[in-house]
Amino acid sequence: MLTKTRTLTQFLIEERRRFPEASGAFNSLVLAVALACKSLSKRVAHGALAGMYGAAGEVNVQGESQQKLDVLANDTFLHCLQWGGDARGMLSEEMEQPWINEVDGQGDYLLAFDPLDGSSNIDVNLSVGSVFSLLRAPEERKRAEARDFLQPGARQIAAGYAIYGPATMLVLTVGRGVYGFTLDPEIGEFLLTHPRMTIAPQTKEFAINASNSRFWEPPIKRYVEECLAGIHGPRGKDFNMRWIASLVAEAHRILTRGGVFMYPRDTKDPSKPGRLRLLYEANPIGMLIEQAGGRASTGSEPVLKVQPDSPHQRIGFVFGSREEVERIERYHAEPPTPELDTPLFNLRGLFRSNS
Repeated sequence: MLTKTRTLTQFLIEERRRFPEASGAFNSLVLAVALACKSLSKRVAHGALAGMYGAAGEVNVQGESQQKLDVLANDTFLHCLQWGGDARGMLSEEMEQPWINEVDGQGDYLLAFDPLDGSSNIDVNLSVGSVFSLLRAPEERKRAEARDFLQPGARQIAAGYAIYGPATMLVLTVGRGVYGFTLDPEIGEFLLTHPRMTIAPQTKEFAINASNSRFWEPPIKRYVEECLAGIHGPRGKDFNMRWIASLVAEAHRILTRGGVFMYPRDTKDPSKPGRLRLLYEANPIGMLIEQAGGRASTGSEPVLKVQPDSPHQRIGFVFGSREEVERIERYHAEPPTPELDTPLFNLRGLFRSNS
């Protein structure tokens, strides 16, 4: 099998040959991320047998209750990435302040990551994952600062995620398309199984948390209403709705079979301009989606163009099949339209209040 299928290491070496001036630091950093993902794959697979279910009794910087595996995953990433000296700083969902390399100016890269996305799914044995974004550190050889991470997503040099499901996969882009690697547990290597992953421009599937419908902005309500109206509605076709509550799992489904995902800004908590984090969730997933031919947006503009203003900034996020995301952006740009007159949305309909 190894003679016919490239390993992640072989893939990275081949990519590096395209850039003779590049050092081995980039490959070393990506492989360290892969090592962390291999370790977490084993921990997640052991589940309750390893006593890893349940809350850790702490609250992270997001105000969310940490699960035991959240803490373990964050420690695993730090352990695997610190020793090589290739990262000048690391920003994580689970840390209020970034980890900074003790040697001032050492390391050419910054890593932003969510060590365990979808951890609320752990106790019910559903897929979870890890997400990461790789940025260049400032050319000036100085100690890293939190503001160094405040780069728009278009400046990422690599991004990816690992999904811990029936098989563990690492999905990666280094700016030249999207590639999926499946972990072979017998040899402990990620093998290239999904070259050049692409997203069809059209779809009949969307993902959104419908329980928040009363808080949605009008363009999102309009889009979902049109989809649910089905073949007799303005879209002229039936749609399926999905929701996994794991960004990695949603992104993986869309990369493998198409669709559109929506976690838009809403009015449920006016103090939060969205739910997902820009630097280590929306930006890396956005880069993967765009590299696969899809589109990633805030709902009204490309997410990769957004200038971050804080390390843990939240944002609305819509991504997937290009034509669907462009339609949602167009609805945001147009004046509000009257709501559809359909039984699904009457006073006692699926997404309407009975009051």
